[in-house]
Amino acid sequence: MFGLTKKLELYAPFAGSVVDVSEVPDPVFSQKMLGEGCAVQPEELSELVVCAPISGELVKVFKTGHAFAMRSSDGVEVLVHVGLETVELKGEGFTILAESGQTVNVGDPIVKVDIATVKAAGYNMITPVVLTKRGQTKDVQVKARTVQSQDTVCTFKLA
Repeated sequence: MFGLTKKLELYAPFAGSVVDVSEVPDPVFSQKMLGEGCAVQPEELSELVVCAPISGELVKVFKTGHAFAMRSSDGVEVLVHVGLETVELKGEGFTILAESGQTVNVGDPIVKVDIATVKAAGYNMITPVVLTKRGQTKDVQVKARTVQSQDTVCTFKLA
């Protein structure tokens, strides 16, 4: 069994519709400048709890709550960016539930979002979940479909 690379998974941070990151209406994500992965469009809810898509360390939870970065025990680096351009809200509508440096498991809540506040301000809630470390992963597979929180949204192998 030597030489086989194990398949790793990213999990849905919340329920919604999954698309490949190339379909995100923002060139930074769609052109994969930040890495490969997927994005999840949340169901029509008033409040959204964004959970960890992998188990590992929360490397950074941005003070505005709009994004967080993680590193798994395998060293896989993941960025979850809640909505597009939402940093402009300066934290309005976002409640941080976990802190940088904390160890979390798949499904642990990281940020709570008041979707009504974000949408009223005109922002798209599509949430990219990307593998950010260049050259670290290969064979990234995204299956576009509707998912529940913690369903597999993306599989990949370490390069």
